[in-house]
Amino acid sequence: MAGATLMAATCLAAPAQAQEASPEPINAVATTGMVGDIVQQVGGECVTVTTLMGPGVDPHLYRASARDVSIFQAAEMIFYSGYSLEGQLGDVLERLGETRPTIGVAPASTDVDELITTQDEYGLDPHLWMDVSLWSRIVPTVADALSQQRPACETRFQDHAEAYVAQLEALHQWVKESIASIPEQQRILVTAHDAFNYYGRAYGIEVAGIQGLSTATETGVADIRRMADVVVEREVPAVFVESTISPRTVQAVIEAARQQGHEVSIGSQLYSDAMGETGTLDGTYIGMLYRNTQHIVESLGGKTPALPRALDDWAARWGISSS
Repeated sequence: MAGATLMAATCLAAPAQAQEASPEPINAVATTGMVGDIVQQVGGECVTVTTLMGPGVDPHLYRASARDVSIFQAAEMIFYSGYSLEGQLGDVLERLGETRPTIGVAPASTDVDELITTQDEYGLDPHLWMDVSLWSRIVPTVADALSQQRPACETRFQDHAEAYVAQLEALHQWVKESIASIPEQQRILVTAHDAFNYYGRAYGIEVAGIQGLSTATETGVADIRRMADVVVEREVPAVFVESTISPRTVQAVIEAARQQGHEVSIGSQLYSDAMGETGTLDGTYIGMLYRNTQHIVESLGGKTPALPRALDDWAARWGISSS
């Protein structure tokens, strides 16, 4: 009888121990895919992430719906990029921060003197994820925030963060080597708007955006002519459209350059303010930078090197040869 009682007690204790080892996942909401992917990579099984803005959604123009407000209110934690990227959500995020952890990951992870200043209402360029070395700094910020919310998962958060930062460091070097392979004369990236300035600074490529920093700004005839002159003068072989912006301004530049006797093609669609479809290579942060770089380098006459060994696991998952 005593043996049966002991066995029953053991059986009852086992689920309780398992529950302690695997606490209820944090219900986290992220505004953009670039933020959401980092939270998921660091959080692993201890976090359930809902991303508000999916593929093709422009965060500069995004307005919260009643459904979004309900998602925010149900969240245990909220992560957003910051530096006014989600400008229309600013007031909503500020109010939510009074009742639950609401973390602007970019401002919490970078110093202002490391940022690119602008002469518009932004003041600071919010597109930090285009420089992998800068964006990787949000990983410890996310890990620390999650650890405060779920101390039982702290070791897992820190281990995931360390492994992911190693991958991002390898990606940063790969992008730099890839861009360096483009002939110097053609090392200029012409895109729909100024989302790639951090990319240009980090990896040594000149960047020319037709629109300003925000997609809310208007593009005039003078902007089109100015960019067409640059394309013709530099003999740029390809210009690029973006997944969140209408291609009409890029097409106008192509036509204006053609009128000057220079043929230029659309290199490919780049991801700027949003990633690709969830569940695809392009729907990961690493995949976003990998795919952008691949398109830029191949369209401008360069050649991407083999991926570094630190990205073997990521490459194998998506069926990419890393050698």
